[in-house]
Amino acid sequence: MGLVVTAPELAPGPLPLREEMLRHGNDHSSSTHAWEAVADGIGWHQPTPSDCRLAPSRTVSVVIPAHQVGYSLPTVLDALDAQHHPYGFEVIVVDDASTDDTAQVAAGHRVIDRLVRLPQRMGAATARNVGTALARGQTVLYLDGDMVIPPHVITDIAARATDTSVLVGFRHNLRHEVHSQDPTTLGRVPALAADHRVVWRPPPNTVLPYSGITLPEPLDGRPLDHTHDFINLGYGHSYYDWDLPRMVVTALVAVPRTAVLDVGGFDAEFGRLGWGMEDTYLGACLIAAGLLVIPLRQAVGFHLDPPDAAQQWQHKLAGWPHTLARYRDLLELPAPRGRTQDFIAAMNNLLTHCEVLP
Repeated sequence: MGLVVTAPELAPGPLPLREEMLRHGNDHSSSTHAWEAVADGIGWHQPTPSDCRLAPSRTVSVVIPAHQVGYSLPTVLDALDAQHHPYGFEVIVVDDASTDDTAQVAAGHRVIDRLVRLPQRMGAATARNVGTALARGQTVLYLDGDMVIPPHVITDIAARATDTSVLVGFRHNLRHEVHSQDPTTLGRVPALAADHRVVWRPPPNTVLPYSGITLPEPLDGRPLDHTHDFINLGYGHSYYDWDLPRMVVTALVAVPRTAVLDVGGFDAEFGRLGWGMEDTYLGACLIAAGLLVIPLRQAVGFHLDPPDAAQQWQHKLAGWPHTLARYRDLLELPAPRGRTQDFIAAMNNLLTHCEVLP
C-alpha cells in the first residue's frame, strides 16, 4: 500500500471588509440599558441636565475639519464654549488651507486648544486624521465646522462613550438666508426629524445612487424608527438605500480614538477624488472591528448652509460617483487592522509641513 501524503491545511486569509461586516450584529440594547441602570434616572436619549454631575466615562477631544467656514465657525465655537459639561474637553481645529478668515476666527477664540493649518487643500479626511493624531481624549467627537450643537451634547457623549461604541448624532439643516437673517433661530431646539436618517422620502421611479434600487411608489421612510435605533442593520442588513456604515456621518459622531488609529483613520484618497464616503468607510471599518453603532436622539445640531449652498451641493454630487466607487473597491480588500504605528508616523511627518499653533 502506497504512502498517502496529504497537503497541509492552509490558514484562512483575512476576509474582505464587506464579508467581515456580515459577521457582526448591532444589538446595543444591553449597553444602553446598562448605562440607564446607573444613570440616576436619565434615559439614554435624554439630554443630560446642566446640574447633573455624572462622572464622564471617557475624556473627549472635539476635532473640527475646517475649509472656508468663516461664515459659521464663530457660532460653532461659541456653542462649544457654552457647553455645560462640568469637566474639561479639548477642541482642535484643522484648517484645510482656507482662503477666507477661518484660521483667524479659530486663532482668536478662547475655546480652541490646538489650531493646525494644512500646507495645501487635502480634504476633510486628512484634516480629521491630523486632528485625531493630536487628540489627547479617549473619545474623538468629529464635528463639522458648520454644525452648532446644543449645550448638553458634550456631556451626553462623555457620559455614554465606551471603547466599543460609535455614538451617532443628527443634523437639522438651516438655509443661509434663515440663520444669517434671523440669528434667534439658533436658540430653538433642533428637530430630529429634519435628518434624512430619521425621516426619509426618496423620489419614486428613480435609481437610488447608493444601493442602485428603484422604488416604484412614494415612501414615507423612517430609518431610525424602523430599524429600532439601527439594531436591525447588523449582519449587513439594509433598509432600502440605507445600511449601518452609511449611518455614520461625521457631521456629528463620536468614536474611540484607539479604534480609529487601529484601522488607519480616514482614507485620504476620498478627499482627492471628491466629496463623501470617507465617513461611511470609517464606519465600515469600525463595524468590522466589532464596534456598535448607537444613536443619540437628543444629540441634534443645526447645520448652517453657506451662501452658495446650491452650487456646493451640485459640485459634491458630481464627485460622489468617484468616491462611491472607491468605497466599493475598499470593501473588497481585507478589513484594516494594526495600523496605529503607521498612522502616527504618517501624521507626524505631515505635521512637519503644517503650521501648528499651541
